[in-house]
Amino acid sequence: MRFNTLADWLSWQETLHPREIDLGLDRVGRVYRALRGESLACPVVTVAGTNGKGSSVALLEAIYHAAGYRVGAYTSPHLLRYNERIRIDGTPVDDGALLQAFTRVDDAREATSLSYFEFGTLAALELFHEAALDAAVLEVGLGGRLDAVNIVDADVALITAIGIDHVEWLGSDRDSIGREKAGIMRKGRPVVCSDPSPPHSIAERASEIGATLYQLGREFDFRLADDTWSWRAGSQHRTALPLPALRGEHQLRNAAGALMVVELLAQRLPVAQQARRAGLLSLQLPGRFQVVPGNVTRIFDVAHNADSVCALAQNLARHACTGRTHAVVGMLADKDAEAALTGIASQIDVWHVADLPGNRGGAGQRLSTVVTRCAARAPCTVYANVGAAYRSALGQAMSGDRVVVFGSFRTVEAALNDSL
Repeated sequence: MRFNTLADWLSWQETLHPREIDLGLDRVGRVYRALRGESLACPVVTVAGTNGKGSSVALLEAIYHAAGYRVGAYTSPHLLRYNERIRIDGTPVDDGALLQAFTRVDDAREATSLSYFEFGTLAALELFHEAALDAAVLEVGLGGRLDAVNIVDADVALITAIGIDHVEWLGSDRDSIGREKAGIMRKGRPVVCSDPSPPHSIAERASEIGATLYQLGREFDFRLADDTWSWRAGSQHRTALPLPALRGEHQLRNAAGALMVVELLAQRLPVAQQARRAGLLSLQLPGRFQVVPGNVTRIFDVAHNADSVCALAQNLARHACTGRTHAVVGMLADKDAEAALTGIASQIDVWHVADLPGNRGGAGQRLSTVVTRCAARAPCTVYANVGAAYRSALGQAMSGDRVVVFGSFRTVEAALNDSL
């Protein structure tokens, strides 16, 4: 074994490959074949999209778990611990299992260089092969076509909301980005799209390769009715469903897509109505409009692009507070801060913007400049780090106020760590 601690393994993996992001399947596919050379024995759902991937994975994981199945879920990034990325039966794998999996990947790769994400993906698949799973749900890290997760053939592909993000790798328009996401489709297999207005490239790619497309608003749909909702697909109807534990209309779209996946796999993985209901109610996903009540309400949300921040703004508007709203924001340098912050400016009374560390980290001063343009009357202070911004916001907030932390997984992680 190369290292004896998880921290040492992860630090080494960050330096192993010359580029943090290096899309392509040749290297990772070669190591995967050396490790196993065979597909997972259970049904696989691969989830791609710009927004809603993590929520959709959590929904499927919760529903199948409630139905009594042994489920493996792979997601990224994590909030507090790397182990969160790889879950079996709803529980993050422990350090010992990760160290063993990393060692097997290291032995199999020989001289092949792997990125941090590729290394972790292979370790997750190795653990899933050993776990005797009934189902595996895999979240794409970036794009789809050339993402490491795409070395596995999905039995059902799920594509969530498509927005403008990661333009330097995926393209600058929704059609280009959609075509990259559509790379997870497989010939003759179903693909579910929970984006109500997807780019044309989704349907075009499905037609090109002979994948059967199930589109929200066409092959399946949902309807909200007070505190319940209903779902339908052809002759299948599910009524009086509980609202998902995650808040917002966008989460209903994610839930509708998840239920379509469950329906498509029903012959191999039957799920009773009660399990669907239990899964919708029981799922937990930190950092998605995560509300911590108190004299000062705290809200943590990993929204980091224009569409996801807009969804956050809508949730804030629906759950108004009696006092002021303080925003604690840090964003990566490659994000469109102007588009993101403009969409939420009307909901924020006081801004606390911070630098984010790392190669991709963004400067708080850049965010301050954006705030000045889109919310000139709101006070804005720049801080050296998220912890300082968060503590200052809490110190200034009065009873009835709320503090909203958003902009990046790293931002939410830093604030949550500061709360511990």
